[in-house]
Amino acid sequence: MRRAAAACFGLAIAFGAVGEERSASEAIAEYRQMLEDGNPAELMELRGEELWTTPLGPKNASLAQCDLGLGPGVVEGAYAQLPRYFADTDRVQDAESRLLTCVTTLQGVPGDEAARGWYRAGSDLEALVTYVATQSRGKPIAAPVTHPKEAAFLAIGADLFYRRSGPLDFACATCHAQDDRRIRLQELPNFENPESARTSMTVWPAYRVSQSAVWTMERRLIDCIRQMRHPEPELGSDAIVALQVYLQHQAQGGVMTGPGIKR
Repeated sequence: MRRAAAACFGLAIAFGAVGEERSASEAIAEYRQMLEDGNPAELMELRGEELWTTPLGPKNASLAQCDLGLGPGVVEGAYAQLPRYFADTDRVQDAESRLLTCVTTLQGVPGDEAARGWYRAGSDLEALVTYVATQSRGKPIAAPVTHPKEAAFLAIGADLFYRRSGPLDFACATCHAQDDRRIRLQELPNFENPESARTSMTVWPAYRVSQSAVWTMERRLIDCIRQMRHPEPELGSDAIVALQVYLQHQAQGGVMTGPGIKR
């Protein structure tokens, strides 16, 4: 109740007095700025760090030797270079799917068990992703597309982004390939515009005020697909990873600043 009241109060201040002329985007940006010093995502970051360093699972091991693409145990800057190809799995993986690989191989937790409950607010997996992402603050997005499978995923992700289908005949591009698109006052990123793509991708994971929870980019994409009335993809599916390869490619060079704050 207090959180809701504070949010409403913050929005009231952000939108200003009756008759004051200002855009909705300016008001929302001011509201986000008001929350920056107390972003609830910081709590997820701390829990993720604890999960990263604490020995767990049948092997009683930590994730400190997890290879996120820059070598075992190297977490700084790794998120900014995901998704990428990993030879040990022969797959292109994003943060979620790679972390699940590490939980399984290093800690001995079966894959199904490691992924169980990932969709619940505050899940261990999303806490880990949040921690890993924060270790790329200040690093430019530089997801590689040099391996043949990375290049193939880039092409697949672009095709999925523009492909219209489903009962609503929607594509990602329906909402995210033009300037000045909005939903509920919220400006939508235009991924054909590199600057807009960078502004969007550099802040995920993000605390969503409307959900009172931290969401990763993978969760955001799965929810978008659900809203388009498509069957929901599985966690870490090739389709979701391919979409992220394409979006990261569009945002190349953007400097990571997340976790951010979203509607």
